[in-house]
Amino acid sequence: MKPNKKVGEIMINKIKKTLRKIADPGSHGEKRSNAWPRVRKEHLQEHPACEACGGTIKCEVHHVSPFHEHPEKELDTNNLITLCENNKWLNCHLCIEHIGSFKKANPNVQKDAVHMKEMLKR
Repeated sequence: MKPNKKVGEIMINKIKKTLRKIADPGSHGEKRSNAWPRVRKEHLQEHPACEACGGTIKCEVHHVSPFHEHPEKELDTNNLITLCENNKWLNCHLCIEHIGSFKKANPNVQKDAVHMKEMLKR
């Protein structure tokens, strides 16, 4: 019996996707665009501080609509927000974007970040 070439290709693609998930568990197997590093760098230059607390330590660019759910929005600058992950008393990435659980995504992350920043000014 001759092996089916198409079945072999499907299996190889599944194995590659699984290996990408192991290498980067947060990506859910989606491959980043080659333009992502440039877009990320430009966003951090324009928005260097956490948009929720104003902190500047360990800030990272995050997607408002999660990349694994909306890969087509990966490079959309309106879908990006800078949040910190280093504040000793508050991890804005976890608290604001993921509502305390990395299994969740906050669709109102931008509005909530602005609200939190206003509350911290008081």
